[in-house]
Amino acid sequence: MLLTIDVGNTQTVLGLYDLDSETGEGAGIGLVDHWRLSTDAERTSDEYSVLVRSLLDTVGVDFDLDLAGAAVCSGVPRILANLRHMVQRYLPFEPIVIEPGVKTGMPILYDNPKEVGADRIANGIAAYDLYGGPTVVVDFGTGNNFDVISEKGEFLGGAIAPGIEVSLDALFGRAAALRAVELVEPRNVIGKSTVESIQSGTVYGFAAMIDGMVRRFADELGDINVVATGGLAHLISPVSETIEHVEPFLTLHGLRIVHQRNQR
Repeated sequence: MLLTIDVGNTQTVLGLYDLDSETGEGAGIGLVDHWRLSTDAERTSDEYSVLVRSLLDTVGVDFDLDLAGAAVCSGVPRILANLRHMVQRYLPFEPIVIEPGVKTGMPILYDNPKEVGADRIANGIAAYDLYGGPTVVVDFGTGNNFDVISEKGEFLGGAIAPGIEVSLDALFGRAAALRAVELVEPRNVIGKSTVESIQSGTVYGFAAMIDGMVRRFADELGDINVVATGGLAHLISPVSETIEHVEPFLTLHGLRIVHQRNQR
């Protein structure tokens, strides 16, 4: 079994892969189970070991005996250090971490390749593996990331915009008369209440932003694949005019591929 861990600024997603299984579709091939947790920089390596053990127990997997590898990407250095220490202390192998020096198989054409987040690299690797290129990955997270992969499998660059939840937190924090709402598609684009107006502006507004950015990428690249991932991809994708594929486990699939490419 392979344990994959994607640490975001807001949430952390863990995936458990059966390396001998081909069941499932897309990025979910071989995925036994997955868990989404709040990101907490205060958790120690020992606390992470207890937490991971408990999660694996829910699917009958033994932390000490059944894991053959671990792959990690993290945008939070403190948590990365604790996860690395957890694996080194409790498991008989070193974790594969997406960082400089690790084989990814994807050339990074950023001016400074070290600036590219590990999750963006994992997403690009997975999207190219599934759909080829050129491809745009839209990752709905703390920020909305647009990652552009060339026809040859190169990471060309992209764009970063404020995420949905971050934007709403700022709105509610500055507007005394507005309150948090459930994030669902409203009945109409023209809201008939404050709640529906916020829902409309959020769902249709961000969909329009996604579609506008994707069309600008297409102006430069021609025909492109568009893949959505991240916690809120399911909210925006149904009303988007350009998103073609939704892969909730794209980052985990990228971690699995990087782990395979670093086995001797």
